[in-house]
Amino acid sequence: MFTPISIPFGAKMLFNTVKLKPGVEMEDVELALGEMCNVVKDTYGGEKGGFIAGQVFRFSGFVSDEGSLSGPKAAESHIAIVTYWSSFEEHERSHADEVFKDKFMALSKLCTDSKELGYDMLWQGVPE
Repeated sequence: MFTPISIPFGAKMLFNTVKLKPGVEMEDVELALGEMCNVVKDTYGGEKGGFIAGQVFRFSGFVSDEGSLSGPKAAESHIAIVTYWSSFEEHERSHADEVFKDKFMALSKLCTDSKELGYDMLWQGVPE
């Protein structure tokens, strides 16, 4: 659950921002989020469906002055779900499956919005 991940070059990355309803705290969504992530890992992992790895982040409130071109702006509280897949098609098949939909619906009841964007990997590296 908390082990390092290794992402093969060419993987597809899906970046999902999930905005929580007012008054909903991280503790309120932990069970729904954990169950959803576990279903993805166990049901669609590797050869079963193309899922490679994933990560979940809670927005800390930090907005970088140095890395932002348009100056500091406030950002709403949200959770970022980052997943890596062999293909966009495998991702879409998994998310159309009723097993996933049931878990995602439980999370969506605690949210006002969710947007998932797909990215093609262009570069990766580590310090030498």
